Amino acid sequence: MSRATEAEVLALNAAFYRAFARRDFDAVEALWARDLPVACIHPGWAPLRGRDRVMASFRAVLANPRSPEITESAATVHLVGESAFVICYESIPGAKLVATNVFGREDGTWKLVHHHAGPVAGDDEEKDAPPDPGTLN
Repeated sequence: MSRATEAEVLALNAAFYRAFARRDFDAVEALWARDLPVACIHPGWAPLRGRDRVMASFRAVLANPRSPEITESAATVHLVGESAFVICYESIPGAKLVATNVFGREDGTWKLVHHHAGPVAGDDEEKDAPPDPGTLN
């Protein structure tokens, strides 16, 4: 993967979290694909499929004053042809989540096509070993 492509995907991933932190729905919406299929799994939610449902969920989350502030860290990018995925951590007050953000090429530009976040066991971002299978539920 070229460093330029890696930097472009990481910049888009960071832009997603900046827009989320500002609760800027228009900026979040602009990052998502319009023609490619999209999906999202918010922590504890059932999967959402289709742009209309995904955008409605972000509109609701960003408009809710009780939605937690989110910061991301330790982002790593992986290129797979015309797709890429970023694995990162999300920190919210009182919890740490792990997220996967998937990007696809649409009209020559990287766009979000999938976001999935959920709880992570432990708090060690440097540890790549899987947790004890007995702790999974």
